[in-house]
Amino acid sequence: MLTDTWIKDHRWEETQLESLAERAARATLEYLSLPPDEWDIVVLGCDDAEISTLNLKFRGKSQSTNVLSWPSVERGAKRAGDTPDAPQGPDPELGDIAIAYETCMREADEAGKPLADHVTHLIIHATLHLLGYDHIRDQDATLMEQTEVAILGKLGLPDPY
Repeated sequence: MLTDTWIKDHRWEETQLESLAERAARATLEYLSLPPDEWDIVVLGCDDAEISTLNLKFRGKSQSTNVLSWPSVERGAKRAGDTPDAPQGPDPELGDIAIAYETCMREADEAGKPLADHVTHLIIHATLHLLGYDHIRDQDATLMEQTEVAILGKLGLPDPY
């Protein structure tokens, strides 16, 4: 398996986070022509309190967020709008993802979409971050959003933007 999912908030068990994360991460790597079985991603299903602590520790922001990611290696493109370099072995670890239940549930409710669809989008988004995609510069944001929409489309899910 590509993803190793750790459930810290039992509410994630009802959402089948393990299978959603595997499907989303696998679709992302396949779309980018990376063999999914050669890589590892750890996914933590937590609550808002835990992600708030992680957000403060790693980003200096004392608030909850929907998803965080920590790439094992910085892979960002040097020029705005360029596709990041593909990861290279032999270390198979792409990085870690944490996703917060309450924030995801609230966002899905507000958008009127199924939680599974929202979580799938967020895992794709976070996996792209692990692969060096970002949305700080406008050109990078455009590339990242287009890539997310294309992957979601391959999974039969609508454009979230």
